[in-house]
Amino acid sequence: MMDLTLSKPSEIVKLLCERLRKERLFRQMTQADVAARAGIGVNTLSNLEAGRNVAFESVVRVAMVLGRIKELEALFKPELDSLDDILRYENSANRHRAKRKPKNA
Repeated sequence: MMDLTLSKPSEIVKLLCERLRKERLFRQMTQADVAARAGIGVNTLSNLEAGRNVAFESVVRVAMVLGRIKELEALFKPELDSLDDILRYENSANRHRAKRKPKNA
């Protein structure tokens, strides 16, 4: 397993796109198969595997087709280690914007 903490964003994108491609091939699916089941175009899937920008919804659709939705569930999952963390997290749901700092401060 590669430690991603010291990686550049472009390196992480490259790694994840390669993993996605390998997962598709492991499941013996063509790009056309995955694209059709995900409801996206073959060009969109090709762009995704090449690391080019695509809509995040397309990533989610492909993950669903490849049976990898559990990994997406863990993405940005809050780390709640204490009761204070839980309360702060629940209260943050009521706020919609972060407060701006005064310009003169």
